[in-house]
Amino acid sequence: MAMLDISVVNSALPVIQGEIGATQSEGTWIGTAYLTAEIVVIPLTGWFDRMLGLRRFLLIASIWFVGFSMLCGIAPDLNTMILGRVGQGLAGGAMIPTAMTIMATRLPPAQQAIGMACFAAAALLGPIVGPLLGGWMTEHYSWRYAFFMNLPICAGLVVLLLMGLKHRDGDWQELRRADWAGIAGMVLGLGGLTVLLEEGHREQWFDSGLIRALALVSVTGFALVAAGQRLALRPVIRLSLLRNRSLAAVVCLMLVAGGLMFSTMFAVPQFLATIAGNNALQSGQVIAMAGGTAIFASALFPVLVSRVDVRLLVGGAFLVQAGASLMATHLSPMSDGATFSITMVLLGLGLTLAALPLQQVAISSVPAEDAGEASSLYVVARNMGASVGLAAVASFQDQRLELHHWQLHAGLAANDGAVQGQLAQYAGQWGGGPEGLVAAYRLIDNQVLREALVMSFNDVFMALATATLLVMPMVLLLRPISSARAGGMGH
Repeated sequence: MAMLDISVVNSALPVIQGEIGATQSEGTWIGTAYLTAEIVVIPLTGWFDRMLGLRRFLLIASIWFVGFSMLCGIAPDLNTMILGRVGQGLAGGAMIPTAMTIMATRLPPAQQAIGMACFAAAALLGPIVGPLLGGWMTEHYSWRYAFFMNLPICAGLVVLLLMGLKHRDGDWQELRRADWAGIAGMVLGLGGLTVLLEEGHREQWFDSGLIRALALVSVTGFALVAAGQRLALRPVIRLSLLRNRSLAAVVCLMLVAGGLMFSTMFAVPQFLATIAGNNALQSGQVIAMAGGTAIFASALFPVLVSRVDVRLLVGGAFLVQAGASLMATHLSPMSDGATFSITMVLLGLGLTLAALPLQQVAISSVPAEDAGEASSLYVVARNMGASVGLAAVASFQDQRLELHHWQLHAGLAANDGAVQGQLAQYAGQWGGGPEGLVAAYRLIDNQVLREALVMSFNDVFMALATATLLVMPMVLLLRPISSARAGGMGH
């Protein structure tokens, strides 16, 4: 449920935006609200487990998840949808790391590898099934069923939790020991930063009192997180681990990889809907190409990691990702789903062969007792990159669209014979006279706006490629995976 609902709205997003009255840039909130909420909860899962007991915690999270899924399904407007997505993210962020806990506590050592393979297969199905399922339901029924389908899944999950996990009493003293400053800081810091990036361009950045207030909220939040590192017995997220250069490099690389993955999954359906005129199912089929390649790459990973230095493997994967983005910088108004075929195949290959070894490096870079918190930092970096990246991309595209729109208009000279001839032709088509001339002006402006929108998409993909290339030198700081661990994965 948690992995599926990250991507299930991607292909249907243009339709959802139209029905709930959201603009293209406001639609990014449907994704960022979920991801930002996940970031806050992922580091807290260990604390919730200790306080409530694993089975009780997961039962609460499952029911909470499906309840907010129903709210998303009936959402009449953007605010209700955002509230529902925040609720989903809070529960979804609890499910992913606790799945690892169940495998570690319920499976004997000999079956741990099989459990990890099952977990990876389920996680990889999300990017494949999500867009296809969301697109299919949108075209044949309604996008709302993409959320309602969580009800029967959750019912089965509750039964399995009651049968498969033993009840364990929690320790309510954990409430007193919690890093409340860090928890509040993550909510304020990440929430404020995401809204700031999302709304900055529309509010003229720091000329706006709202943006200045959001900046203050963000700084205060991150200051509280820093205070928690000093004052709390067990900080919500142990930033001191980032003194390890290898782990710090993993976090930087995953920030960019997460931003690239989710920004591309947002931008491609938007282009296909607004420029190519594709429906939700057609967009979902294009996005699913990345997921299909990801399964192939994940099967290839154990062989590669046992034979190729992890720095070469990750560096090559980032080059592939940059190449995938660069291939999407030559879009035109005639581009369609086929234009993105190679881009999505390369993206799935590059992201998988970067993310899997980076997760192994994160765990192997620290002592065994810190492996869980290092893994949390890895997931937080991926989601933070996705959340902040989506907001930044939406703001950047708005800015570039406005720039190209007026630049193209400036190039249309009023006394140009071709322009005057086109105006006269369009005005005649609309009946002539003043009203026909106004309609002709609007028609030309729509054509200019369409060209400007295509150019803004090209700029977005160029920015993603540039960011990927700029962060590549960080691979030199990665610590090689031990030969014993790499060899074990190869078997």
